[in-house]
Amino acid sequence: MRAVIAEDSVLLRVGLTKVLEMGGFQVAAEAGDAEELLAAVAEHRPELALIDVRMPPGFTDEGVRAAMEIRRRWPGTPVVLLSQYVEEQYAADLLSANTSGVGYLLKQRVADVADFVAAVRRVADGGTALDPQVVAQLLLRRDSDPFARLTPREREVLGLMAEGRSNAGIAQALVVSESAVAKHINNIFAKLDLPVVDADHRRVLAVLRFLGASRA
Repeated sequence: MRAVIAEDSVLLRVGLTKVLEMGGFQVAAEAGDAEELLAAVAEHRPELALIDVRMPPGFTDEGVRAAMEIRRRWPGTPVVLLSQYVEEQYAADLLSANTSGVGYLLKQRVADVADFVAAVRRVADGGTALDPQVVAQLLLRRDSDPFARLTPREREVLGLMAEGRSNAGIAQALVVSESAVAKHINNIFAKLDLPVVDADHRRVLAVLRFLGASRA
């Protein structure tokens, strides 16, 4: 899989390149700002764009805006935002449009190479990856209905769903059976009053509801 990296820190960019190459990716281009990033994606049409949230010239949300522009110009391009701190609004902005092939991770995750590569590959394969710290911070804001209806275990399951975990991955993380996870997920769907459609779509709706509540 070809990847493009956008990060203004040369040292971190070199580190990310090595980590991705260890994970089986080919780094097609590196960029130091949003303009270079868009040009690189246009040229290489990568299977993954790894993007720093804050880049020159303003060091605010240039990476977020570039990621959304990439998704607009080249729909379906998997993008992962990297941030130094938890900024859940940026995660919500990116994921509110489409939860397929998107991720938001803290830069500290790069140190755990295996987990980082697994999360990035999940996004490249069309899944989602939301940093556990972002999920934890969002959960702290869930004081009003319908989230108040969820049991502590159901909140755990919803948090892991938001991270992009499969039923098998959730079962492994919580040391329970997959059938137990499926039961919790069905309870979540019911308590969040989600319409009866296909399971994958309801799963996306649950995560979007979870993320959207952080805007309130």
